[in-house]
Amino acid sequence: MRRISILFAALLSTAAIAAEPAKPANEPDPRIKTQLEELEYEYKVDSDGDYQLTFAVEGKDKRSQLVFVRSPVQTFGEHTVREIWSPGYKSKDKDFPAEVANRLLVATNVSKLGAWAKQDEYAVFVVKLRADASTKELDDAIDAAVRSADEMEAELTPGKDDL
Repeated sequence: MRRISILFAALLSTAAIAAEPAKPANEPDPRIKTQLEELEYEYKVDSDGDYQLTFAVEGKDKRSQLVFVRSPVQTFGEHTVREIWSPGYKSKDKDFPAEVANRLLVATNVSKLGAWAKQDEYAVFVVKLRADASTKELDDAIDAAVRSADEMEAELTPGKDDL
């Protein structure tokens, strides 16, 4: 009888958790807002609740680079991470040419912070960092994403600056 009571209590507990309203997926994370304001970065919040920033990239050419600081966090075991995305390539269709895909793999292999990922027709440089990272760590992650994505865009699409 005790076992049935424990099982019933567990079912009630699960039902109570399921009944709690879920946080909207597109709600911006206020911790990121605080950090971006501390860094004095201009941003806007997109329809997904992510922070969208555009940076001027230093160099001989006047270039800019788009970057997103994602609001949702992901967990794996004891790890809770946030993603910083910056697009560096856009394919004409959903498949990347083999030489582009291979170049992205080589770049990922030598990257100190982050990796290339495919998001529909885009190749995006993704840095995953602790969700509770310091403002300086967030700044470094943004910098790594911006530099890596802009360098790849300049290499793969010479003369273009669309991303």
